Amino acid sequence: MTPHAFRVLVTRPAPEAQRWAQALQAHGIKAESLPLIEIAPLSDVSPLQAVWQDMRRYAAVMFVSANAVQHFMAQQPAGFALQAQAWGTGPGTQAALLAAGWPADRIRCPQADAPRFDSEALWSLVHSEVLTWAGREVLIVRGADIAGQLAGRDWLAQQLQAAGVTVAQCVAYVRRAPVLQPDQLARGREALHDGSWWLFSSSEAAQNLAQLLPGA
Repeated sequence: MTPHAFRVLVTRPAPEAQRWAQALQAHGIKAESLPLIEIAPLSDVSPLQAVWQDMRRYAAVMFVSANAVQHFMAQQPAGFALQAQAWGTGPGTQAALLAAGWPADRIRCPQADAPRFDSEALWSLVHSEVLTWAGREVLIVRGADIAGQLAGRDWLAQQLQAAGVTVAQCVAYVRRAPVLQPDQLARGREALHDGSWWLFSSSEAAQNLAQLLPGA
């Protein structure tokens, strides 16, 4: 089967899914967006605002995604000077940080030509400096599911704690199952049997698919 003979369904949240589908199409691959995760703002942003009031205590802020940057930075107090380092796991998060006004010289992210984009790649960039940070604090900004359970891996937090760094975490957005239109549900059922390829970036998207198409 040649790369052009199949269709790819991209299941990331809507804005990212559309960008991925367009990028695949630019390489001659048939691709379409079928978002299986929806990103929503917090119903109560007061805890996030409280974190901003205490931001100067953190040596670095790690963002798990561009969505984390966008929702966290939406609560930035007017005139607040960004002094901490900002960390991310890839160029998408880096672009979001720059767009939000984070000083470029304080951003630590794997570059676009890096062999991988994950916590391990980020750790390889910052670990030598972090080893001198014993007693300091790092904030991890992430999402939660609809029940308030934190989403994402804890690997980086474990490395930081092993280095003597205190880790705090805050939730900036909610990840939930989307409401799909009847034509999207029909396309999903069809794609399970017509040879389409599915692109999953998280197990949560796969779980949502099972809930949206029970018994499929």
